[in-house]
Amino acid sequence: MSPTKSLPSRLIGAADRIPASLDVLAGPDHGRVVLPLRLAWSGLTEFDVDDSRERLTLYCLLLDCGQHDDIVHYVNAELLRHDWPRIRRLTARRMTGLWESRVPELAAA
Repeated sequence: MSPTKSLPSRLIGAADRIPASLDVLAGPDHGRVVLPLRLAWSGLTEFDVDDSRERLTLYCLLLDCGQHDDIVHYVNAELLRHDWPRIRRLTARRMTGLWESRVPELAAA
């Protein structure tokens, strides 16, 4: 039998997906967001941004799986700042660490 190869880290290239500033985030501050299947292939595909639980699920999904343009398009800067303490507890430390090193204002949230 051949030795099992380890899978590449999902964090490879993650820093490149993170916007350099929250100022570029253009996501909605209310209403519904429908994600394409390439982002939400199982479970919910539609999220109510006004519902804090659904928004938290949406943002955690986008931070984990979204590409740079997805994050810019779907994430709202003010709501991200507001939700960051909860996101920080629900998302892998390495991922939130990347975000906070790239966008230091989140570390203060």
